[in-house]
Amino acid sequence: MSTPDPAVIDEIRASSRRMVRELGFMRPTLAASPYPPSAVHALVELGARGTMSAVEVARLLRLDKSSVSRLLRKLVDAGELRESPSREDARVKQLALTRQGRRTLAAIESHARGQVAAALGRLAPPQRAQVAGGLAAYAGALEAADTPAGPAVEVVRGYRPGAIGRVAEMHGTHYARRWGFGRFFESRVAADLAEFSARADRPANGLWLALQDGRVVGAVAIDGEDLGDGLAHLRWFIVDDGLQGGGVGRRLLDAAIAHCDDRAFRETRLWTFAGLDAARRLYEHRGFVLAEEWLGTQWGSEVTEQRFARPHSAGR
Repeated sequence: MSTPDPAVIDEIRASSRRMVRELGFMRPTLAASPYPPSAVHALVELGARGTMSAVEVARLLRLDKSSVSRLLRKLVDAGELRESPSREDARVKQLALTRQGRRTLAAIESHARGQVAAALGRLAPPQRAQVAGGLAAYAGALEAADTPAGPAVEVVRGYRPGAIGRVAEMHGTHYARRWGFGRFFESRVAADLAEFSARADRPANGLWLALQDGRVVGAVAIDGEDLGDGLAHLRWFIVDDGLQGGGVGRRLLDAAIAHCDDRAFRETRLWTFAGLDAARRLYEHRGFVLAEEWLGTQWGSEVTEQRFARPHSAGR
């Protein structure tokens, strides 16, 4: 890897300082809210992830636990957050937005989107794409530079021993902790994945696994048979909690979508539910659009179910 030009480093540092000032991070409150930047960041991440513990919030914000504890207590007392015992460990409190918190978040998001839209409006479309791609790459590099290097993650295609149980385990653990899903959900994932694995090697289908030291840490599948009529079904997309945000999900999705484009499916569809904002951003960045949503209970609890679709032309 080449050594960066010192002039480029200084230019990026100067731009970073300007962005901090212009976005308002030097002010006592942020995004037209009554809250400081750390509290606003916590509300945004809780909105994206559904539920988190105080320890998870501290780790994500990279703040000490005592500071985060005081911050979260103020948000609970203000009616923005609610606490509930974890289903896995009653000693651990899970935090989630209240109805008031969702209104506050909506106002924050509206303000922030307005800031970005106003700035992008001064740029030509090609420049906008350059800004989005450059910032994403730079943020990922910053995160990687500040994270102890672990074993590399490789994405492989096809079944590996233990994959069915491990993918079901990741789904069960993640959605129980963040959304309160239980046995019904995990059992359904395991049963459906077991049925699919018997035909995963057929030409229309595919299973991709992310492996770290031989351990499954992510997965996605394309079922090219169950919907029929030239339709592909994207299923079981998940990344281990400790690796989310590190690019593993993007690599898995790219592999699955490349398969769909190679097979020239008329459309790729996926079913999910409202609140999984980080995953939704990944989907939309790759051409998926929200086709419909409704209240349903197919996951074992009532949620706002959603169907996203990506026409084959989106990959051309």
